[in-house]
Amino acid sequence: MSTDELVARDLASVWHPFTQHSRWAEDRPLVIDRAEGMHLIDTDGVRYLDGCSSLWVNVHGHRVPEIDAAIRRQLDRVAHSTYLGLTHEPGIELAEKLLATAPRSDTRQLTKVFYAGDGASAVEAAIKMAFQAKAQQGEDRPLYLHVAEGYHGDTLGAVSVGGIELFHHTYRPILLDTVMVSSPGIREPGQTAYDRAVAVVAETRAVLAEQGHRVCAIVVEPMVQAAAGMLTHDAEFLRGMRALADEHGAYLVADEVAAGIGRTGLMWAVEHADVVPDLLTCGKGLTAGYLPLSAVLATEEVYSAFLGTPTSGRTFFHGHSYTANPLCAAAAIANLDLMAARGTVAHATHVGERIATLTAGLAAYDGVLEIRRIGTMTGIEVRSVGERTGFAVCQKAREHGVLIRPLGDVVVLMPPLAIGDDDLEHLVRTTEAAIREVVG
Repeated sequence: MSTDELVARDLASVWHPFTQHSRWAEDRPLVIDRAEGMHLIDTDGVRYLDGCSSLWVNVHGHRVPEIDAAIRRQLDRVAHSTYLGLTHEPGIELAEKLLATAPRSDTRQLTKVFYAGDGASAVEAAIKMAFQAKAQQGEDRPLYLHVAEGYHGDTLGAVSVGGIELFHHTYRPILLDTVMVSSPGIREPGQTAYDRAVAVVAETRAVLAEQGHRVCAIVVEPMVQAAAGMLTHDAEFLRGMRALADEHGAYLVADEVAAGIGRTGLMWAVEHADVVPDLLTCGKGLTAGYLPLSAVLATEEVYSAFLGTPTSGRTFFHGHSYTANPLCAAAAIANLDLMAARGTVAHATHVGERIATLTAGLAAYDGVLEIRRIGTMTGIEVRSVGERTGFAVCQKAREHGVLIRPLGDVVVLMPPLAIGDDDLEHLVRTTEAAIREVVG
């Protein structure tokens, strides 16, 4: 069937996420047919470098033989079995591998894994865990503290602790009770990243002095607020929030759905601050972009708050039909094994350093307002020259065989962690040319 016919069928029947359909047809939709390595291939046979890791999930490239084989082996055993009251080896093994990599300190360790489906459902589970654990410890703490410009997913609990007005303001009347502090990633003129972090921690301290006894959890995105436009912040922010959570008896929830699994050049973003949260969420790169799976890693203190007799009501009554799907778990195990064998996290550090080198000239261009980066996560904020400038840059890059996506007028580069130097240079040079052509 031709591309035009497929697009017509799509327009007649499909509602896409984050897509304004009144304009989508004129944006010349691509129909992806297959993939190979770092490239996606459309129904016309045109190859595109996957410069956004298929929305920040791809790790090793597409059609990875080891992950393909792991899924096929699992298919020969069982495709799915409920995790409610049953278990299976892939789910057990994956939990062990995640906990083996998890950050730890002398006083705090993540010891249990709860599986979810996508990033938002992991956050949803984590914030429910925080509230219920405190309630079952005899504390009345119905309030969440979160950060402006945060993004944690699109379910109502996750939206409640979000702070991007474009995405979240519509739903405010139906959300949870929260208090929001300023973003550590938006600095005043002349303000250093460290000074901004200290200022937001001080603001949080003042809020908690008034309401800390009601706060069950402080919810943060460690080191980078990705969906807000790659707003990076100093590690002092995380250290300060950890200390304040301890001081006021709240849990620290670190949402690493975007930043975890090596994206920042370390396995977990909280490692940049040497901080251990009480609840840590992960998703996106967990299965290397193959299948939907996310997880919440919890401390023993949180977990033990749910223990009791079957009639005590202390059970965590939360889960999904496809919790810990064995195919997803098999893909994730193969992904983590490959990352360990290939040194993928260290390579991600190299990729980030190469991006910094390759964008050095672009940083001096007056059409670029700022380049923000940590590890491989890069946002290039361009000067607006009309409606949808960032989108126009991405469309121009597409004409030259590179797929990237904007966040407003921030052009995001988020290549697969395993990308090679030649593909990376093509990605950055094509993006630079597209920016200069569109912005002028």
